[in-house]
Amino acid sequence: MLRPVVVAGLDGSRESDAAAHWAAREALRRGLPLRLVHAWEGMPDEGRPPTLPELQAPQDRALKVLRSAGDRLNERYPQLCIVTEQLRRPPGPALLAEAEDAELLVLGSRGFGGVGGFFAGSVAMATVAHAGRPVVLVRSGHTRQDDHLPDRSGEPSVHTPCRDVAVALDVGGPCDEVLEFALRAAQARGAPLRVVHAWHVPYRHGLVDAEERAQDRARAERELRALLEPWREKYAGVFVRETLSEGRPARLVVKAAGGAGLLVVGRRRRRRGAVGSHLGPVAHTLIREVACPVAVVPHD
Repeated sequence: MLRPVVVAGLDGSRESDAAAHWAAREALRRGLPLRLVHAWEGMPDEGRPPTLPELQAPQDRALKVLRSAGDRLNERYPQLCIVTEQLRRPPGPALLAEAEDAELLVLGSRGFGGVGGFFAGSVAMATVAHAGRPVVLVRSGHTRQDDHLPDRSGEPSVHTPCRDVAVALDVGGPCDEVLEFALRAAQARGAPLRVVHAWHVPYRHGLVDAEERAQDRARAERELRALLEPWREKYAGVFVRETLSEGRPARLVVKAAGGAGLLVVGRRRRRRGAVGSHLGPVAHTLIREVACPVAVVPHD
């Protein structure tokens, strides 16, 4: 069952502005309202003046971030139901709480290098690593045209079909939640799903000859085909194509996701009492280096 809302976190950065616009388009595709939130623990209660005069300027700025974004999105997407709320608590806990009741949470991402705001830096990464719901990270400068293929002359367009959705798949573990998210995203866009799977030759003593390598690849192809068969039946309207390559998963997925409109990657949920981010090296690399929006989907 779909959750009732798409949530976008704002912090005034260019990254969070791009994320809010992406979230608005995604909410329209899914037929859901959009909830814009801005969190700052220094905000006073409704109707109460700031306790210290020196807090007035940052409080005014915090309120302006939310109101300005809401006004811009209402003007751009008048058919979308948009609600806004100022959260009076630290950004990290606020975003995790918002994610629990959302179909997905959308945040800005700095990618590799650069400077961003709270939600585009360490807070965004911590939220991705701990959230119980999918989190989508969007780079600064991502536009509506980037969701679509270029036109026949190679120019950006919003009137062409949507770009593929790509999903990085590991057939060795649970992946139902990751595939379900990716297929729904492709279905909502009327776009193909590009399944990317990196395989490797199992460790053996001695050199692996060409025949053994071919057998290992054929085995990987059969496993992937069998895994996808019931999903192809369930989402018969989505064209699914497979890309298998031998090598390190992160490097291969970065290359294979080129030209995609959205990349979906899984992340194991934290076990109770576990410490650390548990984001995983593959997901971490993809978030930093892939240019398109990246959806990180927690799974068991």
